[in-house]
Amino acid sequence: MQDQKINILAIESSCDDTAAAVLCNGKILSNIVATQAIHQQYGGVVPELASRAHQQNIVPVIHQALAMANIDKKDVSAIAFTRGPGLMGSLLVGTSFAKSLSMGLNIPLIEVNHMQAHILAHFIEEDDFEKPEFPFLAMTISGGHTQIVKVSDYFAMEVIGETIDDAVGEAFDKSAKILGLPYPGGPLIDKYAQEGDPIAFKFPRPKVDGLNFSFSGFKTSVLYFVQRESKKDPEFVEKNLKDICASIQYSIIGILIDKLKKAVKETGINQVAIAGGVSANSGIRQALKNAEKTWGWKCYVPKFEYTTDNAAMIGIAGYHKYLKKDFADFSVTAQSRYKF
Repeated sequence: MQDQKINILAIESSCDDTAAAVLCNGKILSNIVATQAIHQQYGGVVPELASRAHQQNIVPVIHQALAMANIDKKDVSAIAFTRGPGLMGSLLVGTSFAKSLSMGLNIPLIEVNHMQAHILAHFIEEDDFEKPEFPFLAMTISGGHTQIVKVSDYFAMEVIGETIDDAVGEAFDKSAKILGLPYPGGPLIDKYAQEGDPIAFKFPRPKVDGLNFSFSGFKTSVLYFVQRESKKDPEFVEKNLKDICASIQYSIIGILIDKLKKAVKETGINQVAIAGGVSANSGIRQALKNAEKTWGWKCYVPKFEYTTDNAAMIGIAGYHKYLKKDFADFSVTAQSRYKF
């Protein structure tokens, strides 16, 4: 198997990015993402518009991925695709196309769990990319998910903590909306936070049992705080934007790190990886670097291009499934809710 070239064509269409990648033996040859700018004017992803845009983008994106990889479709070993979780209309576009292409080329079809793929992005073959050793803890943080996962093997993953309401990415984006920042607001909070005072304002940390999270109350506290202060001074947000952003970010990171500390203590595993769109946040990345020095953890932070939705992570998951001959049949369907 080692001498054989295994070329995986991967397709990702779980939300509002149409992505395709080609990997050869776990190494990226191409990784193309077409973003959908249309959602910005609505302040969030509109599912129907997302699925239509996927239909427009999927052929040119796959064509570009194959061309950049200098791979002919007849040399593709298998098609890997995101089965779920995600928006049903978006998932159906990728699933249907993957099934058709697999059938047309008469090559194996591999279904991939989107959240597992975020974690497995840490195993992409790159010279300067250190991989975690099993077992390790992974914190998946995005607009739709906040989980702590015990990872014992490539596909032996157990969720040991998760949000009971809103995800951390939503907490960032909704807080940004309250401050009058455009969508997506999470990266803007991060940008302004870097120039603000993180302890200028104090926000309450939700008390949730075990390793679970809650962010709905946090969002409400930000709303009430801004409403209260803006009544006193209509220009409060404008005058204090950087400090407010820094304080929001500091509080959210504190919630995440507190739960990670608890998870490390309970499991005895001090290898910690982060994954998902919010793992691009500079404050979270710095907090993990600090944790290495303070508590002796070994932390793994993904490259920025593997944090947001991309097909390279689908490809690496597909590659390891290919090695196990874990193939799907053509009765496979998209699943908007898809557990590990």
